[in-house]
Amino acid sequence: MKLFKIISTAAKGLKANKSRSMLTVLGIVIGITAIILLMSLGQGAQSLILGQLQGMGSKTIVVMPGRQPKGPSDAAQILGDSLKQKDFELLKKKNNVPTAKSVMPIIFGGASGMYRGETYRLTVFGATPLMSSVFDLYPNEGVFFTDEEVSGRADIAVIGSTVKKELFGDSQALNQRIKMNGKNFRVVGVLPKKGQVSFFNFDEVVIIPYTTAQQYILGIKYFHRFIIEADEESNIKQTVSDIETTIRNSHGITNPDKDDFHTETQADLAERLGVIMTSFTLFLVAVAAVSLIVGGIGIMNIMLVSVTERTREIGLRKAIGATDFDILAQFLLEAILLTAAGGIIGILLGSGFSFLASLILTKVVELDWKFSFPFFAAGLGLIVSTVIGLVFGIYPAWQAAKKSPIEALRYE
Repeated sequence: MKLFKIISTAAKGLKANKSRSMLTVLGIVIGITAIILLMSLGQGAQSLILGQLQGMGSKTIVVMPGRQPKGPSDAAQILGDSLKQKDFELLKKKNNVPTAKSVMPIIFGGASGMYRGETYRLTVFGATPLMSSVFDLYPNEGVFFTDEEVSGRADIAVIGSTVKKELFGDSQALNQRIKMNGKNFRVVGVLPKKGQVSFFNFDEVVIIPYTTAQQYILGIKYFHRFIIEADEESNIKQTVSDIETTIRNSHGITNPDKDDFHTETQADLAERLGVIMTSFTLFLVAVAAVSLIVGGIGIMNIMLVSVTERTREIGLRKAIGATDFDILAQFLLEAILLTAAGGIIGILLGSGFSFLASLILTKVVELDWKFSFPFFAAGLGLIVSTVIGLVFGIYPAWQAAKKSPIEALRYE
C-alpha cells in the first residue's frame, strides 16, 4: 500500500511538469531509438546478404583474379585479367580437381540493348549452360543455350524479365532479335522475375555464351570469375586446395604470397559478414552508450533543479510524517519512470522507423528485405534505460531526502 502511494506521488510530480519531463527524457528516447533502428537494419542487412550468398549453394567456390583483398587499395584487383582460358581447361580436368562437380567461367559488363527504336541499359553475362543450375535460372519461356552453341559462338541470348518488359512490352520476345554492340542476338529464352541473386539483379541481364561475349561484346580474352561446385560439402577444403595448386602451376607461382588470384567459399563470405556485423554492433554500442550517458546526466541535472524548486513541498511532506526513505523513493521513482518511459517511446519510434525503412527498401529499391524486430536490443534497451534512471537519479533523490523539514519550510 505504501509503495503504491509512493508511486502515485512520483507520477503526480512528473505530471505537474509535463514539458520538463518530456525534454528530460529526450536524450534517452534518441539513444534507444537509434539502437532499435540500427539493430533492426543490421539484422535485415545480415539476412539479405546471407540470402544472397546462399543463392549459389553451400558447395560453391568462386575463383577471382587478384590476391585476397586486404583493404580498399586491393579492391580494383577483382577485375584483373589473370584468369585465362588455359586455367579453365585445366580446372575442368578430373585429374587436377577430382572433387569438382562442375566448372563455369563468367564474364560480365554493361551494354545497351536495342529493339525497334527501344533502348535499355543492361548487364551482359557471358557464361555456359551451367548458369541455369548454379543460379537457379530456368526460362519460363523458351530454353537456355547449349554447350554446342557456346563452342560455336552462337549469337543467341536469354533475357531477364525487366529487359523483356522494357524492350518488348507485352509483345512476344522469343525468336526476336536485339542489337548489342552492333550485333544482332536472337532471343531463345526469357527468365521469370528473379530479383537479386549473389548481388546481381537477374531481371536486368542478358545471358549469352561466354565465347560470344568475349569476342563481340566485351572484347576480352580472360574471365572475371570461375564458379566451381564441389561434389560434397565435406570435400570443399580439398577442392579449394586442388584449385589453388592447379592455377599456381599454370601461372608458374611457387610462393602463395605472390598469388594473382584468390578463392572464396560461402563459409568464407559468411565468416567475413560475421566479423563486419560484430564491428558494427560494437560501434553501435559505443554510440548508444554515449547518447544514454548524456541523457542520464541531463536527467540528473533536471532532477536536481526539481529538488531545489520543490524544497517547500519536501518540507511539508516531512512535516506531516513522510520519512527520508519516502522522499528518497519518490524522487528515485520519478527518475526511473522518466527513463523507462523514454525507453518505451524509443522502442516504439525505432520500430516504426525501421519498419518504414524496410518498406522503402522493399517497394522502392526492390530489395528482398525483411523487417526484423530486434527483441534482444529492445529488452536490453528498456533495462538499460531503467538502470540509468536508477544510477543518475540516486544523487538528486538523496539530496531531497536529507533536507531538514524546518529549513525546507523556510525556503522561499
